[in-house]
Amino acid sequence: MRVHSGTSGWSYPAWKGRFYPGDLPARGFLAHYASRLETVEVNATFYRMPLARTLALGRAQVPAGFVFALKASQRITHQKRIEGVGEEVARFFRAAVELGPALGPALFQLPPTLKRDVARLRDLLEVVPAGARIAFEFRHESWQAEDVLLTLADAGAALCIADTDEATTPFEATASFGYLRLRRTGYEGADLARWAERLLAQRWDEAFVFFKHEDAARGPEYALRLAALVAPAEPYPAPHGP
Repeated sequence: MRVHSGTSGWSYPAWKGRFYPGDLPARGFLAHYASRLETVEVNATFYRMPLARTLALGRAQVPAGFVFALKASQRITHQKRIEGVGEEVARFFRAAVELGPALGPALFQLPPTLKRDVARLRDLLEVVPAGARIAFEFRHESWQAEDVLLTLADAGAALCIADTDEATTPFEATASFGYLRLRRTGYEGADLARWAERLLAQRWDEAFVFFKHEDAARGPEYALRLAALVAPAEPYPAPHGP
């Protein structure tokens, strides 16, 4: 199994002098990020639908093997609450395919006020293009139910495992890949070692792990340390820079 570790977003000026060189202009952030980490979760696509030309520009700045995970538009998840979203889902993935082999999973993060509705979930799954990898982050506890897990498994969709200071999603594998969002305030070495052990014990083909953004740039530090713990024989690519 290959574990890809990264952060949620990369365009953070506060990381200059910590993760980015102090004199690096913003236009160089993505290329530098991709020289050290091999995946990123794109939050901008939550706030506005992705444009194919914008994604193509991003793809041109990263090396082969780098993977973008796109967060599904809030129009789908929060405004229409995954109901009657066939047109929006089609538009989202029409743009997403511009990333080609750099396209990773798409994350559908549901609002905390949206309670379990399996029929609505099935309707959404039916309009996702064949072959697309998707993950769901459920933020209302009512979704922690067997029929939800079975529905995801039938569609090959992943249950996003979110780890926060308040709670952790039950560790359930419903797809051939894993999707994890590690959002606690801090992770000590022992914490990262435990997560690495849990990841490597799974039978996934791949796992995508994203640490949260904060100004101290601990997220990329955690991602690099986790990558070292789960590194394959030929790591991607050797970290360099500060």
